[in-house]
Amino acid sequence: MTDSAAAPMPTFPSLGESFKYWLKLGFISFGGPAGQIAMMHQELVEKRRWISEHRFLHALNYCMLLPGPEAIQLAIYISWLMHGVKGAVMAGVSFFLPAFVLLSVLAGIYLNFGDVPAVQGIFYAIKPAVVAVVLFAAWRIGSKTIKNEVLLGIAILAFIGIFFFSIDFPWIVLAAAILGAIGGKLMPAKFKAGGGHGASNKAYGPALIDDDTPPPAHAKFTWKKLTVTTLVFAAIAAVTLLALSGSSELYNMSEFFLKAAFLTIGGAYAVLPYVYQGAVEHFGWLTGPQMMDGLALGETTPGPLIMIVTWVGYIGGVTKSVLGDPVTAGLAGATVATFFTFLPSFWFIIAGGPLVESTRGELKFTAPLTAISAAVVGVILNLAVFFAWHTFWPKATAAAPFSGPFEAIPVVIAIVCFIALWKYKQDIMRVIGVCALLGLALSFVK
Repeated sequence: MTDSAAAPMPTFPSLGESFKYWLKLGFISFGGPAGQIAMMHQELVEKRRWISEHRFLHALNYCMLLPGPEAIQLAIYISWLMHGVKGAVMAGVSFFLPAFVLLSVLAGIYLNFGDVPAVQGIFYAIKPAVVAVVLFAAWRIGSKTIKNEVLLGIAILAFIGIFFFSIDFPWIVLAAAILGAIGGKLMPAKFKAGGGHGASNKAYGPALIDDDTPPPAHAKFTWKKLTVTTLVFAAIAAVTLLALSGSSELYNMSEFFLKAAFLTIGGAYAVLPYVYQGAVEHFGWLTGPQMMDGLALGETTPGPLIMIVTWVGYIGGVTKSVLGDPVTAGLAGATVATFFTFLPSFWFIIAGGPLVESTRGELKFTAPLTAISAAVVGVILNLAVFFAWHTFWPKATAAAPFSGPFEAIPVVIAIVCFIALWKYKQDIMRVIGVCALLGLALSFVK
């Protein structure tokens, strides 16, 4: 591409200039990880040329293998490569800060005005939209992940395990990993990774971090650096846990969300069942319907979907009165949940990035990760069924699963929403927005 090759080298941005971009991205990062990654590619690879196509995809391949939200980890990686630890922290915090503030404000408003008829009407129509969104997520991920009957069997077993036997999500992940490790040796063809991001021959002109640009000094790998960085992050986690030990609920939150962060394999939808099990059923920080309402708001706000932990933490803090007034309690819970959810993401990049840079080449999913991805489909399908049950039989209980009135209108809304997402490729935000308006209209009719 002659024109691209002749393009002048871009100017290296200062930390302040980079901060403006990452904060802006935090405010406009709608559309889930695919949309967020596409935004970064267009701006950083094609327009600003901070990083080349190959280096961008190399970083993305690594982030795809990690637990946690890959879009924010990619932002951390690129900014770390350019500006070191300061850049990593700046990009990561800027990416989720707008969503943190917005969801905390929305949670406070929700707790104070959630019983207003108009608000109840809005969420009445949004809940079936959430059912459709989660079901669509299961289909979308499954269509990319389940390539043969073996992986389909793993997905079915995962669904049976969590739906009929209430097996905790970590055990399902462990079982899938073991099946993948064994299957990868006995039937390697069945566990070849799908999806991911391979090489590309596109070029947009010289980039600041180009294909042949050597890693900067801070990105050079040494075992000493890896050990020290790991010890620093372990100390940060330990000191924070110790500081929160005076409040049993905040300590439980910190421990729970730290564990959840390492289980977010396959995206936010994969870990939602685990968050639901812990936050709703075990700790009682919020109710099932409150969790669904938070998921709906999480889909319509910027930032990664895993930011629903901010909602869970805020409502949990208020519910358990972890501190004096409700606002302080809510913000404390939201901060703890968010901090421990994202702490491992920074460690993965700052500690693991130098190793990735030193062994640059194509990264592939291992057989255990392929099996886990298949199991995740079954787990997400269980979440869709569970949300549907709560929506279509709102007064049902575990003892009487189909008691109370059956709601036909939400069933129709869910079907229409799924068709809009699946067949007509409608944007999730638009679907939920239309449902919110419909619910508002229904509140005046009733």
